[in-house]
Amino acid sequence: VFLMIRRPPRSTLDRSSAASDVYKRQHPAFEGVFIMHSKNDDALVTKNMAPGVSVYNEKRVTVEEGEKKIEYRVWNPFRSKLGAAIVGGIENIYIKPGSKVLYLGAASGTTVSHVSDIVGETGVVYAVEFSKRSGRDLVNMSKKRTNVIPIIDDARYPQRYRMLVGMCDVVFADVAQPDQARILGLNAQYFVKNGGHFVISIKANCIDSTLPAEAAFAKEVARLRVEKFKPQEQLTLEPYERDHAVVTGIYRPIVKQTAQETLGDATEEGVEAPAEDSQFFFISICSCI
Repeated sequence: VFLMIRRPPRSTLDRSSAASDVYKRQHPAFEGVFIMHSKNDDALVTKNMAPGVSVYNEKRVTVEEGEKKIEYRVWNPFRSKLGAAIVGGIENIYIKPGSKVLYLGAASGTTVSHVSDIVGETGVVYAVEFSKRSGRDLVNMSKKRTNVIPIIDDARYPQRYRMLVGMCDVVFADVAQPDQARILGLNAQYFVKNGGHFVISIKANCIDSTLPAEAAFAKEVARLRVEKFKPQEQLTLEPYERDHAVVTGIYRPIVKQTAQETLGDATEEGVEAPAEDSQFFFISICSCI
């Protein structure tokens, strides 16, 4: 499904006001992400975990839902690669309420704040940023968001922060380095469970400035496979980002064996195959394996 959402004009979505002519609906593909409709335009929004606070001077909209007033933050795709991917029509970002997310290249927390909104109080975002200047803004943002854990360190050395990060469902990487596939792989080895997912933003010029963008993307996807990632989807971010692509997929896919395949493996290892009517013995062999 291709969904094009234009940038909301300043007069459409006020920074912090209840708008009677504005209503929202759940995004059809992504839990925790909403689409705000108004008279003149639509916008991608997330439910603000810190009502009354803007992170990057984004617009906020208050919507009355029954007797409650709920505040939403506009997600600007020109300021967020993950937001651009959603607007561009990506099928899955694997981030949803309750997810545990490792975010590499958190910068000052623009996209991290929206991921924080999505995962909610039951989820957690481990945000890694190397720059001390951006890290200061990231730490200040996290003071209002209890589900964000800022880590000011180099993502090339995940062993330094291994005591701070738990096992994660998803890793998102936006580090813009020539060896970003290797950096993603190093962190996944420590923190991403088998069968978990990844989302990576690739900047073609950072991979190889002498190659066309498509060739640079293909080169990086090949490196991802070497690092035990299984890419499933690739999307360019035009017109929001030039020569950028987002790749999503699975880390160390879990191969599920059927009962017959498990029995075959046992037979090859010298275990005598059970009789057809010996169901208990068959279960015992599978348990031992």
